[in-house]
Amino acid sequence: MSAAHDGNSVGALLRQPGFVQLLLYRIAAMLSYQIVAVTVGWHIYEITRNPFSLGLIGLAEVLPFFCVAPFAGYLVDHLPRRRLGMVASLGLIVTAVVLACVAQGWLPFEGVWPIYLAIALTGMVRAFLSPIYNALFARVLAREQFARGAGIGSVVFQAGMVIGPALGGVLVGWGGKGLSYAVAAGMACLALVALAMLQVSEPPPPQTRAPIFTSIAEGARFVLSNQIMLGAMALDMFSVLLGGVVAMLPAFIQDILHYGPEGLGILRAAPALGSICVGVWLARHPLHRNAGRVLLFAVAGFGLSVVAFGLSHHFWLSAAILLFYGACDGVSVVVRSTILQLATPDEMRGRVSSINGIFISSSNELGAFYAGTMARLLGLVPAVVIGGCAVLGVAGITAWRAPQLRRLNLRDLQ
Repeated sequence: MSAAHDGNSVGALLRQPGFVQLLLYRIAAMLSYQIVAVTVGWHIYEITRNPFSLGLIGLAEVLPFFCVAPFAGYLVDHLPRRRLGMVASLGLIVTAVVLACVAQGWLPFEGVWPIYLAIALTGMVRAFLSPIYNALFARVLAREQFARGAGIGSVVFQAGMVIGPALGGVLVGWGGKGLSYAVAAGMACLALVALAMLQVSEPPPPQTRAPIFTSIAEGARFVLSNQIMLGAMALDMFSVLLGGVVAMLPAFIQDILHYGPEGLGILRAAPALGSICVGVWLARHPLHRNAGRVLLFAVAGFGLSVVAFGLSHHFWLSAAILLFYGACDGVSVVVRSTILQLATPDEMRGRVSSINGIFISSSNELGAFYAGTMARLLGLVPAVVIGGCAVLGVAGITAWRAPQLRRLNLRDLQ
């Protein structure tokens, strides 16, 4: 039977109201905090005119995220997931409303510290968003639909990564900070409504609850003892940590490629476009056999594209390389998401997803810091080329040290 007529086809999945509502929750929540992130950067720089204050935005968000994430996973595993997601969406609404009031001067506070406090709340809320999505994903789809559903979810995620910042910039330029924050609050309301309408069966509450730190440690032990899951998470973390080039794009535009500021938008969009194309393909043609090898080759391709980008001196060649870079990253995201869904027991989905979120966030945030430090020490091009070579080394070491991941067929996990 062809994919188009298969009950597990893309069209069939998108006709399932529960899955569509869950995707709506995901993209609406993403758009909310992405719009806030862009607007806050503009807002704080308007007040301070100090680039260092922009760096503090990431710190104000990531530190609360790391502190809350382990406990968020525990709560997702022990409380009704849909209601917890509605509370998290309410947190996004509160953040956006507070920031809108600050922007309009309706609060008796001055300076930037109320903005940083609101961003800290966003970091805490974000610790819940992915665990809730991953836990509900496994309740609205059957196991044989996970691979195709992960591809669709990746497309939605990457679309949010592209649309959110662009929409935030347009809203600030056209209507000001107040309008942008108001739209972010509206998006969070949409996420809350999507979960309120979601009809999903919740797993029965555990009959006995282990102490919270014992339960968190149980989730960590599960990940550390699972070679396939740990290998996939570590592969993604170290490849992004060592091979991230996005943070260095403004420097490449000015110093290497000698292109105007409009080129930055093109280069920033190219990886997301590559990921979206791969996500669409894998949603229609999900991987089952040799998924581990495909994952390792994708990470190796990611490393090679980093090296090629570092050596390129032509703008459109660099854009094409970043398109391939994003495609390789998209394969990694879909395969890792599918492994996470198939290999995790239902009663541990929150804790395991939180651990995965810590891996991802640490690689993104620390990767930008690593790239900047290496560029300062070695120079821009050598730093990027060495980073790409290091990614190739990570892929080789993982293939050697994680044979279960190398030989993985996704059907074995079903």
